[in-house]
Amino acid sequence: MCGIAGAISFIEDMREDMKVYEKMQRALLRRGPDQRGMLLTKEAALIHTRLAVIDINGGRQPMTFGKYTIIYNGELYNTEELRRELAEDFDFTTRSDTEVVLKGYIKWGSSCVKHFNGIFALAVYDEQEHQVFLARDRIGVKPLFYFKTDDKLIFASELPALLEHPDIPHEIDETGAAELILMAPGRTMGCGVIRGVKELPPGWCGYYDINGLNIHEYWRLRAFELHESFEQTAEHVRDLLLDSIKRQLISDVPVCTFLSGGLDSSLISSVAASELKKHGKRLSTFSVDYADNDRYFQISHFQPNSDPEYINCMTEYLGSDHHWTVVDTTELIEALDDATEARGLPGMADVDASLLLFCREIKKHGTVALSGECADEIFGGYPWYRDKDIRMTNGFPWAQCTAYRSRFICDEYAMRINPEEYVYSAYQRTADSTLKLDSDSPLESRMREMTQLNFHWFMQNLLDRKDRMSMFSGLEVRVPFCDYRIAEYLYNVPWEYKDYMGREKGLLREAMKDWLPKNVLQRKKSPYPKTHNPAFLSGVTEKLRSILDNGGDKLTQLVKREELEKLLRHEENVQWYGQLMNLPQTISYFIQLNYWLERFDIRLK
Repeated sequence: MCGIAGAISFIEDMREDMKVYEKMQRALLRRGPDQRGMLLTKEAALIHTRLAVIDINGGRQPMTFGKYTIIYNGELYNTEELRRELAEDFDFTTRSDTEVVLKGYIKWGSSCVKHFNGIFALAVYDEQEHQVFLARDRIGVKPLFYFKTDDKLIFASELPALLEHPDIPHEIDETGAAELILMAPGRTMGCGVIRGVKELPPGWCGYYDINGLNIHEYWRLRAFELHESFEQTAEHVRDLLLDSIKRQLISDVPVCTFLSGGLDSSLISSVAASELKKHGKRLSTFSVDYADNDRYFQISHFQPNSDPEYINCMTEYLGSDHHWTVVDTTELIEALDDATEARGLPGMADVDASLLLFCREIKKHGTVALSGECADEIFGGYPWYRDKDIRMTNGFPWAQCTAYRSRFICDEYAMRINPEEYVYSAYQRTADSTLKLDSDSPLESRMREMTQLNFHWFMQNLLDRKDRMSMFSGLEVRVPFCDYRIAEYLYNVPWEYKDYMGREKGLLREAMKDWLPKNVLQRKKSPYPKTHNPAFLSGVTEKLRSILDNGGDKLTQLVKREELEKLLRHEENVQWYGQLMNLPQTISYFIQLNYWLERFDIRLK
């Protein structure tokens, strides 16, 4: 788990920009606080910061073998199998997966990514062929942004590092404005928001050489016929999930788990605890709550119960060494700026900020944690999968407020953007790209579209959030449900199996029923916990009020002041982003947007 950055040019002398590369490296130090390295040649600058997890002494980067040098951010979960296979051609001098990735590339070329089971973003520079190979993992767990000029390619794990390079414009145009107001905290696949900045999409790779950048898709969700009974499917799911979790427990540093008391994190914790017990070890689990939530919690359709009851049940069941983080309202508001800094963009407001504070506390105890992201997207756990009206309605089910959002866009950009068309065309492109079978029923066809929409939009936002908030404190978070084998298989499991017994994630519950106490196994889905303290709404209202009273010039160039004033009067409570962002979070989002515009000196073009 690391930060990578680089610049490649076959015309300029890259050795002349050492101070720029040092700035880029410093911007990535939170991702990799343990070690740093840099390779500088006439045509390439390769920058690395390392969070050491496997082979702490042997895995230093950049790593060179012959004419090839790699910088790599990620983790392989089939390292030993690949090492044995590659041992026919290579000797190995380290235990690190970095050496396996590098020699895998040397043997298989660009097709090496099809051999890797893991999360990664990487660059391999070939000094003799004058080219660099770039790749990102299938699911998109690890980030890679880039900017191309006429004669140079600049790339980095995070936007703040990229923005340290003087060639990157600190500007947004109408596309950036549309992303920030109409799409955020989600982003269009491949869009970096900053003018000219792009993100290598999940499951893509390619080369940059004298002829330019040539990238292509190497993996996507594909449709095939599944000829298994429900019982066989449940067994298959159980085998895949157990294998994924066990693989992701491998580490030279202690491993812990997030524990919300929900189905997904509880399953991971249960398997992890069982495996650690075999080696005489006790699992450490971590949970987050908010000051005074016991007083202010309100039952809702999306959050029918609070977490502590189920967390306490699970910690007793697991016998884990449990740790609580209780977030105070004041520190939550203060952390909105750090959360923006971490994401490199305005994000999910308090949902980001609380996770950042939570990860900061976990880092005091360990370096690697397992978390339950992506089960809902893959197993169909969200309400919009199961509500017949919502799932058959065109458009993103978690973002049905385009008309409301568009009211905030300043006049200059409003004349250049058609909000409804921008959002709907993004939806339609994703739905149309869904691979199906001719034999699919109308329901199965739509459920494949729903999976694709969630996979490429909602899930990507959650993965961005988890990567940036955790790596901001140098904490590696692994996501076992993101194993591409699980995604490939579940994409082709019939909806009636996934909806077993009419329950969200019914198949997952049945497959893993022996791993949880009954009340946790049957618990209705509950989202990531939020503060219910009215002091949060009061606090963020006061903070945005102060921004406007003291100028807020950059914010009000992009966002209409009169709409922000309405927001501060609490006249409406429109869901900005599904159940996760309502009025308090919408106000918080504009606080984050203002901080981002100011912090990175963003200009409007």
